[in-house]
Amino acid sequence: MIETVEKGRISHAQLFLGSEGTGKLSLALAYAQYINCENPTGNDACGECKSCKKFNNLVHPDLHFVFPVVRTPKISKPVSLDFIDKWREFLSTKKFYSYNDWLEFLGTENLQGSIYAQESQEIIRIVNLKTFEARYKIIIIYMPEKMNITAANKLLKAIEEPPPNTLFLLVSEDESQILTTILSRTQLVKVPLLQQEDVEEALKMLYPDAPIELINDVAKISSGNLITAQKIMIEELSGGETGVSENFNRFTKFMRLAFSRNFIEINAFVEEISKIGREKQKQFIEYSLRILRENFILNKQMNEIAFLTKSEMKFSANFYKFINEKNIFHLYEEFNKAYADIIRNAAAKILFMDLILKTSKLLRIK
Repeated sequence: MIETVEKGRISHAQLFLGSEGTGKLSLALAYAQYINCENPTGNDACGECKSCKKFNNLVHPDLHFVFPVVRTPKISKPVSLDFIDKWREFLSTKKFYSYNDWLEFLGTENLQGSIYAQESQEIIRIVNLKTFEARYKIIIIYMPEKMNITAANKLLKAIEEPPPNTLFLLVSEDESQILTTILSRTQLVKVPLLQQEDVEEALKMLYPDAPIELINDVAKISSGNLITAQKIMIEELSGGETGVSENFNRFTKFMRLAFSRNFIEINAFVEEISKIGREKQKQFIEYSLRILRENFILNKQMNEIAFLTKSEMKFSANFYKFINEKNIFHLYEEFNKAYADIIRNAAAKILFMDLILKTSKLLRIK
């Protein structure tokens, strides 16, 4: 990337693609700051010039953002500009962000965020603006896969024939949900998962007083996702066995109900989980898949490569016996199907009732 800047071959549309917790948005911001820095060093922005200081505070007049927003009682046709102060505050709180963190920050995590059709007019307005003081006008589009088809088509037209010195930096987690016509017009920048040692170093900086053994274990469990790593650290440092996560509580309750077949309690659980919002439902499924995988590893007596927290290991000491080669693939299939159905806006009550009943049958296969 630095080489393209030095040679003056900067692509006007780039897609930063990576999983949650890889720091892809931070990378896009750092890149935007670097190419507009007045005194760049060999591989970084100087951090001291007027441009850098404005980028650091996210207030540079040539830095623009498009990101998922939600409808509110006061804003029926929202665009990113309506939430720009909140967005800047959110980005200033941490270096690694998730889409769900943004929704929670807004206090509307039960709603699905979207880049609505009316955003297309705002994109056109930004594209037609002249640069104020920087070399490049930069439009960062976070989670373009959440973009309404109308807005996406408008973006396509803007990407095809952008004004001089106008750059689009798209930051995405799922390229399959982006229009292929947009993908074909962007230069792909793959942001890989962090290496275990990188996560360890980051955790040492964030939690300097934490035991090194804990940092090493959490780095292994996180699978290269620093957001996951930070959440686990908070849970463990708040009390280990007592500082468990919502997903851990839901998973253990789900499995115990699947064993007990107490239909009154199952119905109450389904009622509860159907109200937490689709993003949290998806997180629960993802968490469940991880715990199922690790328990299958325990079942195969490969404990040295099973990565679980203290709380998860305590629960798994008995649970792993029920996860075997005869049911693990079927369990994976059902949980993955549930995840896909959540994306398709399936009725949550029916979905989770079906999942828990099927899980009840599969856990009894020996």
